[in-house]
Amino acid sequence: MKQGAQGSAVTGNPDGSGGLDGAEGVGGVGVGGPEVRAGVPRVPVQGRGVEEERGGRVDRADRVERAERGVDGGPGRGHAGAVARGEHTHSETPIPRPRALVQRASVRGQILDALRTALVTGELTPGAVYSAPALGERFGVSATPVREAMQQLALEGAVEVVPNRGFRVVERGARELAELAEVRALIEVPVMLRLARTVSVERWAELRPLAEATVRAASSGCRATYAESDRSFHRAVLAFCGNEQLVQLADDLHRRAQWPLVGPVRVSGRGHADLLADAAEHMALLDALIARDLDVVRSLVGEHFAGAR
Repeated sequence: MKQGAQGSAVTGNPDGSGGLDGAEGVGGVGVGGPEVRAGVPRVPVQGRGVEEERGGRVDRADRVERAERGVDGGPGRGHAGAVARGEHTHSETPIPRPRALVQRASVRGQILDALRTALVTGELTPGAVYSAPALGERFGVSATPVREAMQQLALEGAVEVVPNRGFRVVERGARELAELAEVRALIEVPVMLRLARTVSVERWAELRPLAEATVRAASSGCRATYAESDRSFHRAVLAFCGNEQLVQLADDLHRRAQWPLVGPVRVSGRGHADLLADAAEHMALLDALIARDLDVVRSLVGEHFAGAR
């Protein structure tokens, strides 16, 4: 991937490398040379502060002030007044659309997704320090979008800034995982039980493809693929509540719960069988929701979060 950047941005530099992208400025409007008219004396571009106007000598500064106040020609008709008010004038150089800014944001988003995948798979090792230039070379982009993506991960708690070195992947233990599962249960379980009583059977049936997708993802054995499919199913279930803030909060907690652990737990991890069992719970939960069997829903939801990861 190549990054095409237009405009300029200065980004924080925790790893000590440069953070200035290339810039393409907008040139100012040029001023033409002296003009000679019949009966009108030559006026220098930078004169002595006076001009000929209607047979009298008017101070240049006074004329600009009058134009800004709209005295000459009425409000909104003087060039200087229009500029002072921020209005468009025909002598302005057009500003191009910020296409490169959109492209840059797209690159940053792709890098963020790639880094999140690397976190889930353990490719980014907990406790290790990574610099933005090194990761940028690996992804084939400049250090700037990598640094910005890493800063987002720092806000999410996945990495921490190491001054003049880069970013360290946060080391997490089983206790943090248990705490995340508890918070997720406090948020999602009551909502799911309420939705089980209010959402129609037809709406639940619409989620069948997402539940089946989690089974296929688990069968592939790819943790990153399953992680995304797992979150998609949970987001779709919670979306029925109509509370976007709750859905976003639950999704952020879910993502954090998918990061790898350190120590003996990380060695064992969640194997292929664990992923298949987790996906099977999605199918069973959806079947219970469609059947409106609240007792089974309550039991399955409790079990799902008890073993959540």
